[in-house]
Amino acid sequence: MFANYLIGLREGLEASLVVCILVAYLVKTEHREALRPIWIGIAVAVLISLGFGFGLEYGSQEMTFKAQEALGGSLSIVAVVLVTWMVFWMRRTARHLKAELHGKLDSALLMGTGALVATAFLAVGREGLETSLFVWTSVHAAGSENGTFEPLLGALLGLATAVLLGWLFYRGALRINLAKFFTWTGGMLVVVAAGVLAYGFHDLQEADFLPGLTNKAFDISGAIPPDSWYGTLLKGVFNFQPDPTVLQITVWALYLIPTLAIFLAPVGFASGKGKVKTPDEQGSQGSRGSQHSKTP
Repeated sequence: MFANYLIGLREGLEASLVVCILVAYLVKTEHREALRPIWIGIAVAVLISLGFGFGLEYGSQEMTFKAQEALGGSLSIVAVVLVTWMVFWMRRTARHLKAELHGKLDSALLMGTGALVATAFLAVGREGLETSLFVWTSVHAAGSENGTFEPLLGALLGLATAVLLGWLFYRGALRINLAKFFTWTGGMLVVVAAGVLAYGFHDLQEADFLPGLTNKAFDISGAIPPDSWYGTLLKGVFNFQPDPTVLQITVWALYLIPTLAIFLAPVGFASGKGKVKTPDEQGSQGSRGSQHSKTP
């Protein structure tokens, strides 16, 4: 339940911040007449995201067992790719998000109502579709099809918390360090995504798309029974499985270790831009450059 709460909170807060930036900018620049198209675009994005989620849930119920497992496994991999891209994108561009959205709004205001609706729809719709897909795959991996609605409830509570935080941000009643918030929640989401990815490969093994279903890496079901409270907790938070296959463990480790290391590294580390030049270094380089320019 906690993992899905985290997903709903993280994804929902991104969408809430986008809405707050759009609305606050229009109010501040005295373009309140443009609020209606913005809310229409947001509403359409929310409805399409909900429809996408319902389509995944009820459409898959008409499939055979192997087809369901193949769909669940494939979408799990897609969801992990999207979420991984999202946490790295947000980490890199969070500081510029406000200016980017303001620029898009300025252009949309010049183009008219349709452009405003499209701007709000695209800004919120991407987050909504990512949330629907990742929540569905995470709920599927957590086993809600066995009769428990706790994973879905956790996601809904996370989204509700995100909406409340977004409203408090807009009213100016709440101040938090968003850089640290997105770093810590992004790191935790990478851990959750590793479990979803491993379970997705297990689904593909059950669908006979991949071999090795009976090749278990270990089996500690006796020490950590799946139906125990701590087994359920580990399953809900990390998608832990007491008897994973060798392929699951391999995929989990190959994804989690390098992805988490790169994500927690300083910004610009991988591209060699992490070192910040001191004023003395900049001055010395500038003087050397001027000296070179004076030589014939």
